[in-house]
Amino acid sequence: MNKVIAVLVAGLFASSAFAQATPATPAVPATPAVIKAETKAAKSDTKAEKSEAKVDAKADVKVDKAEAKAAKAKARAEAKAKKAKAKADAKAKSTKSNAAADKSAAKADTAAVKAEGKADVKAATSK
Repeated sequence: MNKVIAVLVAGLFASSAFAQATPATPAVPATPAVIKAETKAAKSDTKAEKSEAKVDAKADVKVDKAEAKAAKAKARAEAKAKKAKAKADAKAKSTKSNAAADKSAAKADTAAVKAEGKADVKAATSK
């Protein structure tokens, strides 16, 4: 990233220097060394851009993987919560039905005890 910034800053200075050149001076023919340096700089720029694009692509892939992992974990947690809620609801229903059964059994026992008590009283008075 620093190289890219350095290249951009150097390009900015080079373009401003070129723009300020006086038009009265005749153009200097490019020497082979200048051409070679410019070609090398262009290759370096291209290489830096490719490298930056590659790094960006890798970062995007990592972000996508992290998002997918988070979504999967969230879905798992939601499913677990739903399962726990269903289990709690079933347990509550079971407890309510058990309580209702116990209540009806208690009523039946109470009625049986009362009937037995009445029968005992009746039997005691008839002797």
